[in-house]
Amino acid sequence: MKAKTISGNTPDQLREALEGSMRDGYRPTVAIAFVSVRQDREAVCNMLHEKGIDVMGATSSGEFTEGQQSQGGAVVMLWDLAPEHYTLVYEAIGDGSLEEAAARLAIAARGVFDKPALILCSTLLTADGRVLDGENLIRRLEKTLGPDINMFGGMAGDDITFTGTYVFTHGWSTDYGMIALVLNQSRVAMQGMAISGWKPVGIPRTVTRSAGNLIFTIDDQPALDIYLRYLGQDKASAEDQLHFFDTIGVHYPFQIIREGREPKMCATIGYDKEKEALICETEVPQGATFRFSTPPEFDIVDTVLEKAGELKTKTREEADALLVFSCAGRLSALGPLAQQENEGLQELWKVPMAGFYTYGEFGRGLDGKHDFHSTTNSWVALKEKTTP
Repeated sequence: MKAKTISGNTPDQLREALEGSMRDGYRPTVAIAFVSVRQDREAVCNMLHEKGIDVMGATSSGEFTEGQQSQGGAVVMLWDLAPEHYTLVYEAIGDGSLEEAAARLAIAARGVFDKPALILCSTLLTADGRVLDGENLIRRLEKTLGPDINMFGGMAGDDITFTGTYVFTHGWSTDYGMIALVLNQSRVAMQGMAISGWKPVGIPRTVTRSAGNLIFTIDDQPALDIYLRYLGQDKASAEDQLHFFDTIGVHYPFQIIREGREPKMCATIGYDKEKEALICETEVPQGATFRFSTPPEFDIVDTVLEKAGELKTKTREEADALLVFSCAGRLSALGPLAQQENEGLQELWKVPMAGFYTYGEFGRGLDGKHDFHSTTNSWVALKEKTTP
């Protein structure tokens, strides 16, 4: 499989880059597109479709390829993968349930290949404020496909505007659903890892009242109040939802304690001021215990690259392409180090790389188990096998 990446700040720039990539006779069959909500997604899909290229897409909160990073633009990973080795499946939840939609997607994937693997993107936030629960999505897919299923990806972004996130392909788009590039794992090898690096601080706390993704009280005190007080912030810090998310919520997520698993990272994406409640990116059960956390030190980039290098050495695998799904919180907290981290992964694998800044990540943690993550860098290297 030969991979190429293209990028642009307008559909015309992207078209020019696509045509340039094909001048040497290259004929891609499938594209993975990460596109700002400010861009014309339909035009991007039409352009790729006209060239006979299948497209899987998600909106972004910043996008990147090897050697460049943008906000408000678009990047596309192109593969000339044999069509019999992949398929696209997608589901809108609509007025149904996440559980039903995830089951339909999983059944469709299993119906195509005996050993499917998923590159998975979902929405997080709808235009009218509904939140897709990434944890529930992963668990439902595992229920049908089994715990050994390989899946990596991320939740779509919207340039930190909270106006709505989208996944799409040619002729289809939704702000409440998911899309997956299903790969035949017998012919396409995947290996990857998801690492956060946020550090737990303080004593364990208990969620004493919650409903869905709303936390009302922590240790029987108003959740918003105790969260701000613990971080040394006053109520004025919660005067603006976007400012709250970008400067507090993604920097100081909860680490929910789980028996036999790594802590579950959970960022606050907003608040209900009247109810003094925190709005989280996933459901938080009443009675859950957690610790507050702080952003990683500057050595986190070295840690991510070291662990990636260890995995590469252990498996002795090469790669044709690299996809990176990095939390928007990493870009906010780490600044230029976030780009350095992504480019360090590309330099390790020395293959074309594309990715975007997400509102949640999917992938295997250091414990080898699949999870929905937050404040995490989840990467996956892919290699087409010459024989099954």
